Amino acid sequence: MRIVRDYQYTTDSDRGASAAIGNFDGVHLGHQTVIDIARSEATRLDAPLGVLTFEPHPREVFAPDAPPFRLTGPAARAHRLEKLGVDVLYELNFNKALASLSPEDFIDRVICEGLGLRHVVVGADFHFGKGRAGNVETLRAHGAERGFGVSVAELLAGDTGEISSTAIRKALAEGRPRDAAAMLGHWHRMEGRVVRGDQRGRDLGYPTANMSIDGLHQPKFGVYAVLADVLDGPHRGSYQGAASLGLRPTFGGTVPNLETYLFDFKGDLYGSEMSVALIDYLRPEEKFDSLDALIARMDADCTRARQILSDV
Repeated sequence: MRIVRDYQYTTDSDRGASAAIGNFDGVHLGHQTVIDIARSEATRLDAPLGVLTFEPHPREVFAPDAPPFRLTGPAARAHRLEKLGVDVLYELNFNKALASLSPEDFIDRVICEGLGLRHVVVGADFHFGKGRAGNVETLRAHGAERGFGVSVAELLAGDTGEISSTAIRKALAEGRPRDAAAMLGHWHRMEGRVVRGDQRGRDLGYPTANMSIDGLHQPKFGVYAVLADVLDGPHRGSYQGAASLGLRPTFGGTVPNLETYLFDFKGDLYGSEMSVALIDYLRPEEKFDSLDALIARMDADCTRARQILSDV
């Protein structure tokens, strides 16, 4: 999958795609429906399958002081889109200049002149351009004039209501990762580089791979049964484990992070990229009065996690 970050500097191979447009935070089932329609049009037109999105997320530009909300960072989103067979990802730099384009200018400069898209697919609630003034009818009208096709995907609903990034965030915040997965169409994953921590886990007999969750939506703090993929390095592969997400109250932590213990693993993961899927919520964070009590609880957590993961 090729990644294009500037619509003003493209090659012939970057142009002419059938592209789904949106933020694609989480790449949930609704997003996948939009991409599937773009895929059908790409096949019909014998064109590349594209996704047009923005980095940083527009909300981070317009509300920089808002709490972290993203389900996926750019690398995790790209990994998921590549798995879906996307040929070219237009991950355009979202800045004030792009945000100031009127809907008509966005169509002219980005869709037509910059990327030369042959077909675009959006959700029914899609808005674009300065002040969100453009909508699906704007696209349809200008598409007919400028020679690109437009398809609109209706909003997708699941058993619990409309599928949206907001609903997925709510499920995760309430400790319901399986409900989130049902809307995502895949396990919710947190990706990042393994960083060096305080190494307390090693002293307790539970060495953990520590990852920052800075900038990401925070699921309910506590202990989870997890599936982990090491994405590079000598230990690349898939593992089962248990992870603690939160502030480590026993040790007076103040910055939330994700600490993952991989079952039956020996090795050094520092600097590796890792993807951790939240499978089941086991319990809330606790502050223990002694290390012996903490170790006993960790033993019980891992036993329960192994039981849960044996059926996944």
